[in-house]
Amino acid sequence: MKVLITGFNPFANDTVNPSYEAVKKLPDEIYVNDQLGAVTVIKVEIPTEFDTSARVVRDLVDLYKPTHVICVGQAGGRSGVTPERVAINLDDASIPDNAGYQPVDKPIINKGENAYFASLPVKGMVEEMNKSGIPAGVSHSAGTFVCNHIMYHVCHMKESGEFPFLESSGFIHVPFCPDQVERDYPWWKPIRWLYRPPSMSLEDMSAALAIAIKEVVKGESGDKIKGGAIC
Repeated sequence: MKVLITGFNPFANDTVNPSYEAVKKLPDEIYVNDQLGAVTVIKVEIPTEFDTSARVVRDLVDLYKPTHVICVGQAGGRSGVTPERVAINLDDASIPDNAGYQPVDKPIINKGENAYFASLPVKGMVEEMNKSGIPAGVSHSAGTFVCNHIMYHVCHMKESGEFPFLESSGFIHVPFCPDQVERDYPWWKPIRWLYRPPSMSLEDMSAALAIAIKEVVKGESGDKIKGGAIC
């Protein structure tokens, strides 16, 4: 059993992207339990570019034939790790990607499904992360930038049946890391007594991703766990 897990390179004016920094801290194998043994972890950095990211991940899936795909991205401003529940068929970028491309109100796949739900056990992941003392919550919006774009693509890869070996796919957002807040977002420092952008250590992010991988391999949905949103 193999899990392909990806993180993005830095984008906009950031000097680091914690998504891949957390991913690359993962071991090459993760022990799940006595029954399932260990799972192979394939870790890859992908570009923060609409078109290229999808091609790269498709090629990786074709090459490694993983049973599960988890893409990871940065969600600055969030305070916890947030597995995403749904991807929508829409690219609507407020800033250009790293290739200078800025799609506005464009479908990701023409005549594709309006949305896909992740086939990852998002609630089970969140429950186990919180049990481990890592702040986490289910997110119901992956945005309309490259994160949602790649989530939609990996969900489409699974749901379309194009890759029959693919059992589940989805996306997880992680917060800023502390050094990034200090270095790349200095605007808050004059009001540090009042506000500081939320962040999380890379060690905690990576531990959360390891938990996510274990939950995915176990295959327990966690769908009956309370975790919805009022608005």
